Amino acid sequence: MDEMRGDRMRCDEIIQLLEKKAPIEYAMDWDHVGLLVGRRDKEVHKLMLVVDVTEEIVDAAVAQNVDMIVSHHPMIFGKVDRVNDETVLGRKILKLIEHGIACYAMHTNFDTIGGMAKEAAAMLGLQNMEVLEETKDGEGIGEVGYLPAATTVTALAALIKEKFDLKNVLLYGNPNDTVEKIAICPGSGKSVINEAVQKKADCLITGDIGHHEGLDANEMGLTILDASHYGLEHIFMHIMYEYLKGYCMDVEIGIADVGVPFSIL
Repeated sequence: MDEMRGDRMRCDEIIQLLEKKAPIEYAMDWDHVGLLVGRRDKEVHKLMLVVDVTEEIVDAAVAQNVDMIVSHHPMIFGKVDRVNDETVLGRKILKLIEHGIACYAMHTNFDTIGGMAKEAAAMLGLQNMEVLEETKDGEGIGEVGYLPAATTVTALAALIKEKFDLKNVLLYGNPNDTVEKIAICPGSGKSVINEAVQKKADCLITGDIGHHEGLDANEMGLTILDASHYGLEHIFMHIMYEYLKGYCMDVEIGIADVGVPFSIL
């Protein structure tokens, strides 16, 4: 972890702050957000911000005496019918409980109202923004806006790599095309391709685009720049660090930025 601060608060007090930033009612019905493991009355001296709660992250939290993990992606997503050391999820849950580490997830509620897409759009300088897919009370998934000036896809890709500290992006489309109206959806954006087309975006910046989705988007006149799921969403940790440090003066807050979990050989 880096960017550490320092002393104590209760877990339930921190949860109040998290839910002020991204109320649970803004999460999608299928999502698993909130306190997934641990006690609300846990005293928190150290807090770790992560995107994914991997076994490596859990082991690091144990080694560093972390009291609470706040993640973007829920560690528990599907049905859990047993908790033992025979599965990866079981081992993670056991380790967290055995070491008294609380685990809280802010997922689609953060995507919707916590500032994920707005911050990503602002990093690229997008202007005159609107929600890409409205889900509740005028808020929603993704943003659509305009670049300060029209540019080539190649230049936009370079800007994305610079602002999000990425080595690569995948392109579905023509690198020499000119784009100006941009849709951005951090995470998995295959479900918002139609919305981007309907809002007449020239390009959708997102992650997790498959072969067929990329081809279909191009045939609908939409360029896709796939910056990977983690590649855009790692800003969650930095957004939440800046938010929490103003309230949790007595808690040591750290960011576990493990980087994009794949390599292009």
